[in-house]
Amino acid sequence: MKKFIIASSLIAIVVGVILMIGGIWGICFTYKNVVAENIVTPQDSSIPGKPVRGPMTLMAQVDIIRKHTLDTTGGKTFAEMPRQIPKLDELGAPVLDAEGNLVMTANTARDIWMTATTLITALNLGVLTYAFFSVVILFGLFSIWAGIAVYVLERAR
Repeated sequence: MKKFIIASSLIAIVVGVILMIGGIWGICFTYKNVVAENIVTPQDSSIPGKPVRGPMTLMAQVDIIRKHTLDTTGGKTFAEMPRQIPKLDELGAPVLDAEGNLVMTANTARDIWMTATTLITALNLGVLTYAFFSVVILFGLFSIWAGIAVYVLERAR
């Protein structure tokens, strides 16, 4: 039984080291890919004029993209806008067909939301990746600690 407990504690330590290496790799991978995009937060963001690198600047960029998109679309989200809107002539008056019905056209403001949603999702994924790999590192530390504790207690017995 003693050999089993010692072997189990050593396995826990090895697993913890592997988790920590994986977590550090994941954070470095995320950091490298975020840096490669050369994103700088705009001056009106909560963290103005800073290169986007970690979770805080990623979240600041997400918030400002959402704010700018809402400003552009009159405060409406994608789901709040109609798919089609009346077509307007050069003077801004609605265009009517031969029967007097409104001619409808695609609402291009929804396209702005599609782009914003893509950017926001990618940036949020970066935030979640940082959080996930931080938890992996934490589990690695816990596994190493537990393995060492069990090993020391078993050796002291």
